[in-house]
Amino acid sequence: MSSPTLTSAVRTRRATPADAADCGRIFYEAFVAINQSHNFPPELPALEAGVGILQMLFSHPSFYCVVAERDGRIVGSNCLDERSAIAGLGPVSVDPKVQNSGIGRILMQTLIDHAREQRFAGVRLLQSTFHSRSLALYAKLGFDVREPMSVMQGRPKVRAINGYPVRRAAEGDLDACNRLCEQVHGYNRSVELREGIDHGTARVVERGGRITSYASAFGYLGHAVAQSNEDLQALIAAAEDVSGAGIVVPTRNAEVFRWCLNNGMTIFQPMTLMTMGLYNEPAGAYLPSVLQ
Repeated sequence: MSSPTLTSAVRTRRATPADAADCGRIFYEAFVAINQSHNFPPELPALEAGVGILQMLFSHPSFYCVVAERDGRIVGSNCLDERSAIAGLGPVSVDPKVQNSGIGRILMQTLIDHAREQRFAGVRLLQSTFHSRSLALYAKLGFDVREPMSVMQGRPKVRAINGYPVRRAAEGDLDACNRLCEQVHGYNRSVELREGIDHGTARVVERGGRITSYASAFGYLGHAVAQSNEDLQALIAAAEDVSGAGIVVPTRNAEVFRWCLNNGMTIFQPMTLMTMGLYNEPAGAYLPSVLQ
């Protein structure tokens, strides 16, 4: 990493696993405060969840994470998911005691600059729609609004769709899944999918001897791509363990969004997909992760 940055008495440096306790507390307190101020329930169930998530990200070899310090004290953090050609930005959090003082902008710009140095084709993030200050900041930094998203909770009433069998993904499915992702998004997310296979969270729909949809996992930390809405609905119907506050559904996909609602799922909160650099309009159905 280049030498630490000093801007308005704020110093940024590479995060280490030892920072997870302090940063996790800030992450939890900041997200709880923002959601509660807009009358939404917290995304993180407890402080330990914030610490655990950042411990995982700060330790992961394919995440580039930074902390911000002021007067020798950690005041925030941010992460960049580097597992594919399009980098995923977040979660960014700033200590509520020092919010609205420019630290969030510094954390964002630090990782935008890093993504450019590493020549990523694009950067993307998911932003809580009700948080107008972050929406304005990201737009000023160069991000474009692409799609409204809805975080949805609950297990659908329909647990299987006839003719769309779901099974656990295996190592031998990687190439077919990568081709499907490339057809839908223009790039693949092979590293994430391989991790999902290794962890036992990845699922595929196979019809007529072809894989027509896959999910690396379900919830905030997983993504899915599908040839059709029915293929995607089959994955959602079969979902068991869901990470975070729920699955992220593109609201513009009215058929899937309505199917979720009609099958008893509820909206937890709205989000906005924002991108910088390369962006391909999806040529199929999909569920994003909050990281990418």
